[in-house]
Amino acid sequence: MPHLSLTVETAIRPSFRVQQLVGLFDLPPAAHSRETFTAEVPHLDEAWTIGAIVGPSGSGKSTLARAAFGDAVLKPAAWAADAAVIDGFPAGSIGEVTQALAAVGFNSPPAWLRPFQVLSNGEQFRCELARALLSDEPLVVCDEFTSVVDRTVAQIGSAALAKAVRRANGARRFVAVTCHYDVLPWLEPDWVLDLASGQLSRRRLRRPAIELFVRPCPQAAWRRFARHHYLSGSLSRGATCHVALWRAEPVAFCAVIGLLGHAGHKRVTRLVTLPDYQGLGIGTRLLEFIATQVRRRGERISITTRHPAMCAYLQRSPRWRRTGTRKSGKPSRQVMRAAQVRDSQGRGVVSFEFLG
Repeated sequence: MPHLSLTVETAIRPSFRVQQLVGLFDLPPAAHSRETFTAEVPHLDEAWTIGAIVGPSGSGKSTLARAAFGDAVLKPAAWAADAAVIDGFPAGSIGEVTQALAAVGFNSPPAWLRPFQVLSNGEQFRCELARALLSDEPLVVCDEFTSVVDRTVAQIGSAALAKAVRRANGARRFVAVTCHYDVLPWLEPDWVLDLASGQLSRRRLRRPAIELFVRPCPQAAWRRFARHHYLSGSLSRGATCHVALWRAEPVAFCAVIGLLGHAGHKRVTRLVTLPDYQGLGIGTRLLEFIATQVRRRGERISITTRHPAMCAYLQRSPRWRRTGTRKSGKPSRQVMRAAQVRDSQGRGVVSFEFLG
C-alpha cells in the first residue's frame, strides 16, 4: 500500500496588498507558500474495483489523485459544437456507444441527436462517463466527480456508473475524487480515502433501497414524459396509464393497451423513465409490476421494442420470452383522434411476452 507524502510549494510575489494582508492577520512573511499532504492509497496490484477520495476543498484530493494515479485522471473531452453527441465518441460501434450511454443511465435516443453543448449538466456528466467507459484504459479517475450536477442526478448517476464498472468483471477500475459525501453509498466503493480525517477505510458501502409507488394516472401525465421517448408523443385513447413515484416525484411512466384482434391480450405501448433517474432499472421494475398485475387478472401481456438496453434486459430475463423479430416492423391500425398512431413500420423491432 503506497504511502504518499507530497509538498506543494508556490512562490508568493510581494505586493502592497500582500504586505497589508500579512500585517492585518499577523502572518509570518514568506517568499513561498508551502503545504504538505500525506495519505495511504491502495495499490493497483490489490483487489478492488471502485475507490473514492473525498474531503473538503483544499484538502489535497486532486494533488494526491494525480500523484497516485497519474495519467489515469480523466481529462475533459472535446465535443464538436455542431455534431450530435452520438458522433462524439471516437471509438466503438453504434451498438457499443448506445450500450455505454445506457450503462450510465442516459437512455434517451432523442437526446443523443443533440450537440453536447445543449444537453443538461446531468446529461453531459453521463456522456463524459460513457466516453470514459469506452476508452481502452483499465483505470479511470474522475476529479470533481458530480460537482456540476444536482444531488439526485449525482446519486442516481453514481449508482448507474457503479453497475457498469462492476459488470466488466475486473477489466476496468474507477476512482471518484469528490467533496460530496452523499454519493458514496450510491457508488458503493471498495475503499474510501477521507482527507478530512486522513483515514483510509476498506469496506464496500451498500446502496440505499429505492422504494417506488405505482399509481394509475390520467393520460395527461404523459406530457411530462413524451419528449424522452423515441417514438411519437401520441397515445391511443384506449391506453391505461400508470406512473412510478420515488420520493413523491413521478419518475417513470407505463401505458398499456389491448392487442387489436386478440381478446385478453395486452401490450405495453409506452415505457419511459425520466433521464435523471435512468440506469437503476426503475423502468424495468415498473414494467414487471404492471405485467404481473395483468397476469393476475388472467390476461397475457407483451412488449415490442427496439431499444438496445431494453432488448438486452428482456433477452436475459427468465420472466420474458421472445416471440418474434421483425426487421421492418409492421403497420398499425391504432387510431387516435382520427389520426393513425405511429407504428413500427420501417423499424426493426423485437417482441417479448411476459411469463410471470
